[in-house]
Amino acid sequence: MYLRLLLPAIASLLLWTSAWSAEDYQAPRTEWDQPGLQGVWNFSSDIPMQRPAQYGERGFLTEEEVAEIRARRVARDDFSDAAIPNGGVNEAYNDFWVETAGIGDVARTSIIVYPKNGQLPPYAEGAVVVQGRLDPDIDGERPVRFTGGGIGSDGPEDRGLGERCIVDFNAGPPISPSLYNNNLQIVQSRDHVVIMNEMVHDARIVPLDGHGALDDSIGLWSGGSRGYWDGETLVVESRNFNGLTQSFGAGGT
Repeated sequence: MYLRLLLPAIASLLLWTSAWSAEDYQAPRTEWDQPGLQGVWNFSSDIPMQRPAQYGERGFLTEEEVAEIRARRVARDDFSDAAIPNGGVNEAYNDFWVETAGIGDVARTSIIVYPKNGQLPPYAEGAVVVQGRLDPDIDGERPVRFTGGGIGSDGPEDRGLGERCIVDFNAGPPISPSLYNNNLQIVQSRDHVVIMNEMVHDARIVPLDGHGALDDSIGLWSGGSRGYWDGETLVVESRNFNGLTQSFGAGGT
């Protein structure tokens, strides 16, 4: 499997709902005259990964739809005793923990823009689809590919990858917005970039000095990343995934 990530001054990648023009943005420069990407970035988004069926192939919400969603969320987020007498007490994660970006004035109907229907392709016939959950454990076999919960308690291999702090649901690649822990820190030098995700503190080290790809026999949880500058854009290519994690949904990579 092979992923390519483009970081044009990274802000345009992460700010899914932003309406400002990228043409007006000038990235700071490092002492070696590269665009400075260092800092802590948030990739929260209220845009769904897959497009709800009612929007068909339409890529953006109308002004009326944006206003309706905002009004509905204001009503939902009324935490007064009269509105929610016992709200969230028995939930694993109530709304106190949820981190979202808010709906901007220009909002996509889905993060996925291709295929045109904004949907993931259907699972291949015979594909094993297992969705982990917090409780109780579910039936399954090793290796455990999902993040939350597990299939038993005989050993750590029976627990989800997130529970073992190996990888989790938004750490990437590909990095995707989720309910919480939507932050990452970028540390940059002349010939390396480190992308450290808040989720399980996964640090992906990206050489920029012309290192070749890893041998095909080597498989890693987060793949092996290599980067290079294409003008003002940092291009990161990730290969050598071990095939034991999920990219989107419950069907593996």
